[in-house]
Amino acid sequence: MLSWAVTFLIVAIIAGVLGLTGVAGTATSIAYALFVIFILLALVGFVTGRKPTA
Repeated sequence: MLSWAVTFLIVAIIAGVLGLTGVAGTATSIAYALFVIFILLALVGFVTGRKPTA
């Protein structure tokens, strides 16, 4: 999940440098959403004490 967030963040940075503001905004919002989901799942995992299966 975190790798997808980083991937979309890199896409957003590249699109921003190239001037593709629509693509950069979309990629940034996707990266932010994935990062928030990752943090929430990590917190739930820490609180419950369960270890990841993979």
